[in-house]
Amino acid sequence: MLNGHPDRNKLPGVEANTGPLGHGAPIAVGAALAAKMRGEHWRVFVLTGDGELQEGSNWEAAMTAHHYKLDNLTVIVDRNRIQQGDFTENTVQLDPLAPKWSSFGFAVREVDGHNHEELMQVFQSLPLESGRPTCIIANTIKGKGVSFAENKPAWHHGVPTREQLFTAAEELGVEVPW
Repeated sequence: MLNGHPDRNKLPGVEANTGPLGHGAPIAVGAALAAKMRGEHWRVFVLTGDGELQEGSNWEAAMTAHHYKLDNLTVIVDRNRIQQGDFTENTVQLDPLAPKWSSFGFAVREVDGHNHEELMQVFQSLPLESGRPTCIIANTIKGKGVSFAENKPAWHHGVPTREQLFTAAEELGVEVPW
């Protein structure tokens, strides 16, 4: 179920899988706009990686979301500062990220992306501002708690060996089911 990119045919709740970077936000904006045009009251959530924000289509989608006052749209940015091959700031600088989203008309909240209670609190308070789309910047650490993978760009696409899988499970305090 959890391959490289979420597959809408295998993972419940995923409406679109977007292998090419930068397609998720435009699709989400279209869905949120459709709901508004139909007078329907449902929310659209899109999860994007911070490295993915280096694609211009995300910012075009952000401008459109603000223009149409899509307060039924929530963009969640996994701000782990790592993308394929390197740290995001070494590739194209994203900081300061929250003011960028604000300048595109979004209500912005930064949270600890590892704190489920904090995430639930912000989700329950949506929209953050009436008439404005929301951006939640979830600060995370890629590979958190796994000694050989934590905050290491090589593990963006790393596949653990069987031995590494057991090491990771032990470090995380979980049992491998097989």
